[in-house]
Amino acid sequence: MRFHRETVTVEEAVRRLLAGAAPIGVEEVPLAEAHGRTLARDCRADCDLPSFDRASLDGYAVRAADTAGAAVQSPVRLQVVGCLKAGDVPARPINRGEAVRIMTGAMMPPGTDAVVMFEQTESPGEWLDAVLIKRELRSGENVARKGQEVSAGERVLAAGEQIGGGALAVLATFGMTPVPVYQKPRIGILSIGDELVDPALTPPPGKIRDSNAVMLCGLIHESGGIPVVCRRLPDDLQLAKDEIDRVLGQVDLLVTTGGVSVGDKDIIAALVDEPDVELLFNRVAMRPGSPTTAIRRCGRLICALSGNPGACFTGFHLLVRPLLARLAGRGDATQLPSQKALLICDYSKPCPYPRYVRGRLQLQETTLYAIPDGFDKSGMLRTLKDAECLIVIPPGGRGRAAGEIVEVIPFRLR
Repeated sequence: MRFHRETVTVEEAVRRLLAGAAPIGVEEVPLAEAHGRTLARDCRADCDLPSFDRASLDGYAVRAADTAGAAVQSPVRLQVVGCLKAGDVPARPINRGEAVRIMTGAMMPPGTDAVVMFEQTESPGEWLDAVLIKRELRSGENVARKGQEVSAGERVLAAGEQIGGGALAVLATFGMTPVPVYQKPRIGILSIGDELVDPALTPPPGKIRDSNAVMLCGLIHESGGIPVVCRRLPDDLQLAKDEIDRVLGQVDLLVTTGGVSVGDKDIIAALVDEPDVELLFNRVAMRPGSPTTAIRRCGRLICALSGNPGACFTGFHLLVRPLLARLAGRGDATQLPSQKALLICDYSKPCPYPRYVRGRLQLQETTLYAIPDGFDKSGMLRTLKDAECLIVIPPGGRGRAAGEIVEVIPFRLR
């Protein structure tokens, strides 16, 4: 099977990964701990917003009809009968010819229907028994009406939305605490290769430090999952099978790195031939990372990425990130986001598959430019820290010239 591989597109690979995938489960968390989580149930308003007519600014609450004809040269005089600040409840209705000094957010007294700002009165900074109003007001002016923004029962947040600071304010406003959120999926990380040593060690000749495992940890954290780092494995098929079977029962998805090519000791490639393994795909039309493989073993999904750091990074963003979004309940995040940009320099390297080039985005006035990484070989990792997007170069021998429009898949904006 390792030498006879069916090539699928990135879109088809994502479709196969998402087929049958579903959110892990639901839990409730305190409001203060809900940031970054995914809402599992619609949030509906338990009251009108505002819940009462309130002043939109500091001034005087009045009957608009009492200000008819008011002007700078001929102000209208109203009797001041009280003062209301936010949180106060008016003691009585306001009668004709009366006004109440009122602060932003305070409840409008019965009988009033407009607020004149202090600056449109005589001596605005003084506390007076009577106020002179210098302009005519319309009914409802400078008043936030009850239910004007949201009506009770209205949906204000939808299940599947990621909770940010603004969403927290909405949840708090309508008393949705504790907050029902989707559980974070546990994602196993397993590095394979005789050549790998711990990052804390000095590699002996022929060995390299394992950078992929910790990179995947960070990417999984950023994508809303819980990384579970497994033991590092040598190129030993039986040992790998035993460890994979042990780990699969503890995680919702296993991501491996290394061992996916066609070499003599490529473990994942050999595992595909096992009778209890269901193959989803083992070659994707993409550079870098075309040997990327996905299988099911014991009913659990394994996504096997390349051991080359750049290819591992690219494979995660194209394939694992949409899957992790589905497992975390973020339905709107399972489609790869893309937009158009102008290529800032020539990229003429030929390739039979679409090439996903790491790069940066730069907005100049109203034009978005895509800047390819100067070190785009799959093993290059120095500029991984700067990558903001993948620039899609279509297959063929021509590549793309500076100034041509290209598709970009952003994953981080400065």
